Amino acid sequence: MTDPTPAPGATDRPLLEMRGIVKEFPGVRALGGVDLDVRAGEVHCLLGQNGAGKSTLIKVLAASYQPDAGTIHWDGQEVRLTHPIAAIRAGISTIYQELDLVPDLSVAENILLGHEKSRAGFTQRRRANRIARGLLARLGHPEISPTRTVGSLSPAGQQIVSMARALSHDTRLLILDEPSAVLDAEEVANLFRVIRGLTESGVAVVYISHRLEEIREIGDRITVLKDGSTVATGLPVDETPTQQLIQLMTGRAIEYVFPPRPEHGPERADVVLEVSGLSLHGHFRDVDLTVHAGEIVGLTGLVGSGRSEILESIYGARKASAGRVSVDGRALRRGSVTAAVRAGVGLCPEERKSQALLLDHPVADNITVSSMGAFARAGFLNGAEERRRAAELTRSLDVRPPGVTRPVRMLSGGNQQKVVLARWLLRGCRVLLLDEPTRGVDVGARAEIYQLIRSLADSGVAVVVVSSEVEEVLGLADRVLVVREGAVVHEAAADQIDESQVLDLVMEGRVA
Repeated sequence: MTDPTPAPGATDRPLLEMRGIVKEFPGVRALGGVDLDVRAGEVHCLLGQNGAGKSTLIKVLAASYQPDAGTIHWDGQEVRLTHPIAAIRAGISTIYQELDLVPDLSVAENILLGHEKSRAGFTQRRRANRIARGLLARLGHPEISPTRTVGSLSPAGQQIVSMARALSHDTRLLILDEPSAVLDAEEVANLFRVIRGLTESGVAVVYISHRLEEIREIGDRITVLKDGSTVATGLPVDETPTQQLIQLMTGRAIEYVFPPRPEHGPERADVVLEVSGLSLHGHFRDVDLTVHAGEIVGLTGLVGSGRSEILESIYGARKASAGRVSVDGRALRRGSVTAAVRAGVGLCPEERKSQALLLDHPVADNITVSSMGAFARAGFLNGAEERRRAAELTRSLDVRPPGVTRPVRMLSGGNQQKVVLARWLLRGCRVLLLDEPTRGVDVGARAEIYQLIRSLADSGVAVVVVSSEVEEVLGLADRVLVVREGAVVHEAAADQIDESQVLDLVMEGRVA
């Protein structure tokens, strides 16, 4: 197969060449000889299932990890990037899926972190704010104030700040790890506009995404990893069928197939979760919601519409300003996570690393943390039983690599999500709240998670799912609520509404 015609701004000579990259951790060979070459001015897409080695590879390139074998050539010269600052100075900037911003610092301080503007030992705040304002305008977001605290921004706003920080350096290669995961359709379109502008000026982009439709829209060439090795590289995007990509990633053909809905609707079952008049000042208002045993209810809407805040208020992580939440007919105390968990409510939050996981603790601890009482005898924990039950769950969910004693930080994003699900499986929840359950999850693991969610519903669990992907909500849920600007504007059976109608509702508040 011949290489495609270079994209505007691209060159035939690779800016980056990685050959035979090997990286091992105790008991795990994360990379077993990876090859990758990226040209200046192109968008090179990196695909693979969770655990395939994508995150490890980009950490090697960003010099967060040192390879155990292999070579890296940068702009024609063999280099050894000994630490992340060396990579940045070479012109390599990385934006990880889990953003590494400092929430208590301002936007400008985050953008210029590590290369602050100062004179005679004093920070030049006006100059810093001016630089930050220019970068934000370049990214199409002049409305973000350089003096605003980053922690007060939405996830989409934080993503923009992270991109501005990368562009504050003399970047020649920009690595984007699942950059669209927290963005709505308009933000994704803006992101692609920025990427095209960068590549036209000669910047190379490595783009990692599980959304194959995005690869089609923005990518030039593709490299596929499987089990820590390169199985294909340099594939032209417009000449490679989707089924071929899926087969390369998984070793088998997979369709996006949602589990079948039950023949008899769950509305015949008892109501498990009932929400009435729930409001949270500044986020959402007067939300009414009922979920029956065995029912999956989907919430869809734009980023910032209040979807996540609704789930967090039901769970008690936010204290609602008005309204009532009941489980099996018993009202929960507002703002009490303890009361919600005791009533059988579990939450898998959107930001799993910062909100759900103890990253430096073993997988077993992360699974059993909400069920410690079940393993206590006379005031002592039965560690062996904890590990045994955790191992059973990780085997049933195919968490990779196996083993419950390794820190959960060492797992890929999709496998970390399975660990959070395992926690609530162990707890035996009556109500399961899922916020972006397949964010950062590969095409193979998605089908497994869909089946798991449906199996939980079939066992009588009441499930509420929030997803930015309308197709996912419509395919998985039994009933759909459309949220716009903090209010539920429409409710319908999932098979009685289509994607275009949902988009009309979230954009206009009505069906055109």
